Amino acid sequence: MATANASVERARPMTREEKRVILASSLGTVFEWYDFYLYGALAVMIGAQFFSAFDATTRNVFALLAFAAGFLVRPFGALVFGRLGDLVGRKYTFLITILIMGLSTFGVGLLPSYATIGWVAPVILIVLRMLQGLALGGEYGGAAVYVAEHAPRNRRGFYTSWIQTTATLGLLLSLVIILALRMALGEADFAAYGWRIPFLVSVVLLAVSVWIRLQMEESPAFRKMKEEGKGSKAPLSEAFGQWKNLKVVIIALLGMVAGQAVVWYTGQFYALFFLQSILKVDLFTSNVLIAWSLIIGTGGFIVFGSLSDRIGRKTVILAGCLVAALTYFPLFNMLTRVASPELDAALNSAKVQVIADPATCGSVFDPVGIRTFTEPCDVARVALARSAVKYELVSAPAGTPAKVTFNGKDVPVAAAIPANMTAFAAAAAEVGYPKAGAASVVKLTSVIPNTAQSWGVIAILTIFVIYVTAVYGPIAAALVEFFPTRIRYTAMSLPYHIGNGWFGGFLPPITFAMVASTGDIYFGLWYPVVIALATVVIGLIFVPETKDRDIYAHD
Repeated sequence: MATANASVERARPMTREEKRVILASSLGTVFEWYDFYLYGALAVMIGAQFFSAFDATTRNVFALLAFAAGFLVRPFGALVFGRLGDLVGRKYTFLITILIMGLSTFGVGLLPSYATIGWVAPVILIVLRMLQGLALGGEYGGAAVYVAEHAPRNRRGFYTSWIQTTATLGLLLSLVIILALRMALGEADFAAYGWRIPFLVSVVLLAVSVWIRLQMEESPAFRKMKEEGKGSKAPLSEAFGQWKNLKVVIIALLGMVAGQAVVWYTGQFYALFFLQSILKVDLFTSNVLIAWSLIIGTGGFIVFGSLSDRIGRKTVILAGCLVAALTYFPLFNMLTRVASPELDAALNSAKVQVIADPATCGSVFDPVGIRTFTEPCDVARVALARSAVKYELVSAPAGTPAKVTFNGKDVPVAAAIPANMTAFAAAAAEVGYPKAGAASVVKLTSVIPNTAQSWGVIAILTIFVIYVTAVYGPIAAALVEFFPTRIRYTAMSLPYHIGNGWFGGFLPPITFAMVASTGDIYFGLWYPVVIALATVVIGLIFVPETKDRDIYAHD
């Protein structure tokens, strides 16, 4: 009988109220992610506007560090707004988060540049970024809990999977608007003032989202808990100060969210970074290719969320982590072969060596990009990595000056990294590496792909997106089911934002730092592979299946 009832529950259409709940939560979260991604996509232009007192490399580093600040504070937002959500209510808390996020984003569009108001500009920019991160830290948990507490027991994976589409849709929306403005205004006008427009128009999205959320009622589970007087008076201490709850938080983080985070960021953000920084695909082409993969693959969130209602959250998430970990290396090799066949051939045929006294070669691990390198060995290695040239470090006798060889031909090492990059690019071209703008590198002239090469790249990127949907589609339902109503908002938000804000958010700079330190353009993939595999092992041992759990049983 229970099975029959479950089948009927899954088969029935959504009610009008359930659709409104999902729309209200999803639309606001799409908007929040759109706001958040705008900064990442426009970091270089923002660096030129607000850190113009520094050289180009340094200003880009500061712009990326300001972007990273948003990731850094997300767990603190989870604590602040999670506590508020468990004390005051889900609806009003994520109404506050969307207002903070929206007004902060609008503020970036209005903020005068460094040339106008000096050092106050970058300070205000960083404050606005941190406010965005805090708001996002509270938004996701509120939306996921709100939808899950309205969802039928046997369809929580399906209902909450709509929330999971929002991060990808927010990224897609930001890419589409940026590309449209670039094409309409031209690069010069877009760099001068057009970059502000996506931030400013977000106020329209904010108004619509707030209006919709004001029409919604409080979660029935929260209302029932309040009426019965069972709410927590101290959600933070109850969630993290009691071992029985803290243990679940740690298991959720290490046995599910960490692996989900690295698979998500590898599939959407590192793939974009790899195309642009390693394969040297131009900005327009790489963004269009990623956008098409998102359009094709986003429905997977709903598919895998619904599948988790049938076979389990744990099964779907861990399977996604395992498959991704086992196939990343061959897939990224294939991506290179399809997107830049000349580079793929050069990686296998050209022999580039950095020959130096080991005592003069230090670590070049620099995930935040603020180190200054002075030793010729280190300067050469960083320059080669930034030029996407695979190199081998060869030990030389003590006192031997550092030198770089391309197929045995010496290339002098200059004192500065940019000068080396120019010299190494010329030498690399002689041994088969593609020159800037080479015809062999995938390139689009419109938003409609029209070559077999471009569709081949999209196919590989879509596989990455499918991996993302497999691990991310069921995660909201799984986290909601881990915790009782009285501390649910607080307890589920922290592991989610530590996993995605830290394990995932810092993935691109860490992986590139790993590439720079070894000379292998694929070495950075070990970061997501190891974490995903660790999550599979921990999850199999410690994570319980929760798909049939009564989320009110412990209230």
